[in-house]
Amino acid sequence: LAPWIPVVGLEIHAQISSNSKLFSGSQVQFAAPPNSLVSFFDASLPGTLPVLNRRCVEAAVMTGLALNCSINKKSLFDRKHYFYADLPAGYQITQQRVPIAVNGSLSYSLCIDNKMSQMVTKTVRIKQIQLEQDSGKSLHDDTRSQTLVDLNRAGVGLMEVVMEPDMCCGEEAAAAVRELQLILQTLGSSQAVMAEGQLRVDANVSVHHRGEPYGVRTEVKNINSIRFLAKAVDYEIQRQIEELENGGTILNETRAFDSKLGCTVPMRDKEGKQDYRFMPEPNLPPLILYDAKSLPANMNHQQVINIDWIHERLPDLPRVKREKLVEQYGILPEHSFTLLNEDGLAEFFESVVKQTQMKPKKVIGWILNDLLSYLKQHSLTVKESPVSSFLLADLLNLLEKKEISSTAAKRVLAELWKGEGKTPLEIVKEQKLELLQDQKELEQICQAVIDGQENEVIMMVLG
Repeated sequence: LAPWIPVVGLEIHAQISSNSKLFSGSQVQFAAPPNSLVSFFDASLPGTLPVLNRRCVEAAVMTGLALNCSINKKSLFDRKHYFYADLPAGYQITQQRVPIAVNGSLSYSLCIDNKMSQMVTKTVRIKQIQLEQDSGKSLHDDTRSQTLVDLNRAGVGLMEVVMEPDMCCGEEAAAAVRELQLILQTLGSSQAVMAEGQLRVDANVSVHHRGEPYGVRTEVKNINSIRFLAKAVDYEIQRQIEELENGGTILNETRAFDSKLGCTVPMRDKEGKQDYRFMPEPNLPPLILYDAKSLPANMNHQQVINIDWIHERLPDLPRVKREKLVEQYGILPEHSFTLLNEDGLAEFFESVVKQTQMKPKKVIGWILNDLLSYLKQHSLTVKESPVSSFLLADLLNLLEKKEISSTAAKRVLAELWKGEGKTPLEIVKEQKLELLQDQKELEQICQAVIDGQENEVIMMVLG
């Protein structure tokens, strides 16, 4: 039998890092008391009008440029109609016809057979990035059999990043989203914390045989962790293959991933495709952006957005940062991935390297094998580490000067981890961990041992 070819495409909603919402002045804040951040516009009171947030537009342009997209100098807003308790207006303002950015690409790397030393780089095409409002949140109270609505999130600015179906497994999907997450965090365009709903992934999955058209796809909605994304996609691929091999059919439906059971479950069927009745948003003019060439001379710079100005100020993206780390410090490419994957670890590593005489290649071992395993064991972030880069550098300097052995250094690190405020040198002195350098002193110790064990020495000589 011909093998099945899985096809995976992703739609990712990233919450824009902004103090206020996309079209209103309401504040954006996670876990605020329910309905405490709702303006008249968010609640959709009659006569209220949207006012576009400049910061959200700049964040979308910056993200589009970082993902190699063409930025549309003219983009349009649309209304997407559907009726749900947490959508007060009965429609969402989005960009369906002409989004802000199109035709980009994202390169990501993944290991072959879980071997960090064998990495392959792949590319997924980005179809578009569009600006849109988030909806509110429905909280289902089963004990009282009622649903409560919190509109704090209603109207928060989102960037929807639509990827082409260029992936074929959970691992690829997870690696692509992780790279996107790093890019968004580097740009500051989204904090992209999945646990706070700032990055939510919908995965479209189908399977087919080579040479045949794509199979019917299902959509797994609202996945909120990278680990769950990989599991959900792989489970769904397997489920579809088994269904088809047993003579069944795949329904075009929306499913959810149950993380406790590790499987996807049906939510609603999509056969009678919902008609969103898209229409142009009458209260918002086309969004016009400029570049250095098209910028009108007499225009107030506060009123316009210059794409070239944003482009010039893009920070180094994760890919470039990794290349620089490898080049500058001679570390292995796979180590540069680990350094960047842990928030703040690359800065910690560079800080230690600056303060120690030890070679970067040796420093990386201490950071990845020792420090990182301590942090993971205690579920701490790099910023919460009780051992600062200054203390670790101090310790590595003692080791480098051969004042202590590497076994002793590990003991000192364990002591430092307790966070009692002692320096490495104080711990070494307290616990008498110094390596003896004085030849005479060593001879005296050896002599004392021999003198105290005369019988054993005689037995060894005779033996």
